[in-house]
Amino acid sequence: MRVYIIVAAVFWCGYVDSRKVRGISSSYKRFYRERKSFLCIDGSRMIPFEQVNDDYCDCEDGSDEPGTSACPHGRFYCTNLSFRPHYIPSSRVNDGICDCCDASDEYNSHTRCQNTCWNLGQRERAYVEGQMRTLDEGLRLKQQLIEEGVLLWREKQAQLRELQQVAEDLQVKLEEHRRKKHEADRLKEQTLKALEAGNGGLIRHQNSSVTSIFHLLDTNKDGSLTVDEIKAKVVLVHDEQRVLSEGEALALLDRGHRMDLSKFQSTLWDVLTRGDTVKIKDTQGAPGSLSSEDPHLKAADRAAEWEATNLKKVEEAYETVNMEISDLQKKLAIDYGTDWEFLFLNGQCYKLKVYEYTYTLCPFNQVTQKSTAGVEVSLGMWGMWTGKPKNHYSQMVYENGEPCWQGGSRSTTVTLTCGTETALRSVKEPSKCQYIMDFQTPVACQPVLKQQGIHSEL
Repeated sequence: MRVYIIVAAVFWCGYVDSRKVRGISSSYKRFYRERKSFLCIDGSRMIPFEQVNDDYCDCEDGSDEPGTSACPHGRFYCTNLSFRPHYIPSSRVNDGICDCCDASDEYNSHTRCQNTCWNLGQRERAYVEGQMRTLDEGLRLKQQLIEEGVLLWREKQAQLRELQQVAEDLQVKLEEHRRKKHEADRLKEQTLKALEAGNGGLIRHQNSSVTSIFHLLDTNKDGSLTVDEIKAKVVLVHDEQRVLSEGEALALLDRGHRMDLSKFQSTLWDVLTRGDTVKIKDTQGAPGSLSSEDPHLKAADRAAEWEATNLKKVEEAYETVNMEISDLQKKLAIDYGTDWEFLFLNGQCYKLKVYEYTYTLCPFNQVTQKSTAGVEVSLGMWGMWTGKPKNHYSQMVYENGEPCWQGGSRSTTVTLTCGTETALRSVKEPSKCQYIMDFQTPVACQPVLKQQGIHSEL
């Protein structure tokens, strides 16, 4: 049963002035114009106009009770002059709590609400003006960073071309030095083969005298050969690896324990020059050997060493240049924004201490966490941009960090916000081993934000 309470401020006799209907915005006043009937805004029902704001819900959408709390789904419009207008649930109308800064929601309660819209508006405008100044400065700095990014990109491209040219030149030098080393090694090998053709050939190749061979075998230079010296310098032609026995050495010394130069010339010298049973051990460059004293072999050996050294230098230079090229190509393959505005971040790192941990963000590289105990943990490596289509460069993801205990690998999501400085502002761990960071930088400033801010805030 409907109970009518005649209140002059709410009901009207003959007509209702839409300007006096509480809880409606100017855009909805056309639905509450002076007439005898009221059509629910959803078109579901027609009711007498005197039933508008009569504290009884007639329309399913609650449109007949914009100024009371009768409808469960109704909305009350706070005009809030000098501040931001907004809607509140109609259940909060006259509930004793001030929800609208202009106090319009408590028009019929015992609560006395102060109109605070002017003060709130002043603070809001001051905040927005500060944001606009920050945005203006951020956009100015962003333009500088864009110009620097373009120049830096061109420098990197020029550097890459220079390195590639150096690599091509080194490739030519590398092939030339490989050829020279091969020739030097071949000449050395030929010289060695001539010296190793047998003792007879060895001696003839060197044009050595009996005296020089005797001195080669006389290790202690006492003027006579002993069993130990023969065993150290002479080997069997068909079994070079085996050391002569004492008996075999004595036989070569003509059964004597010592042999002087004259006896050597008449006995052992002939055996060595025949080269059919024994020969001088191949020492290949050992001090005092025939090979080490050969001037042709010395020259060939020096030439081979020189070419090997030169080849190694060129190989090292070629490898270094190729590593630089690879590193630079990887850096240039990263998406640094439409105008390369984020390029300046590459190679930079930003730190923030939160309690006992120090977090480090190195854009396009990695994110780490270091405890006061010095233990450093990877929170992810550079992955990709993951911002929304309208602002693709507003969010970064770093993936595949160190494994989490009883979980997957750590990862970090970095949200970029507009500011006049480039700095890491906050770090949180909303879920286990999943980190979020707020990274402020001028290059995150967007001109569209300025337009939206003026439209919605002022």
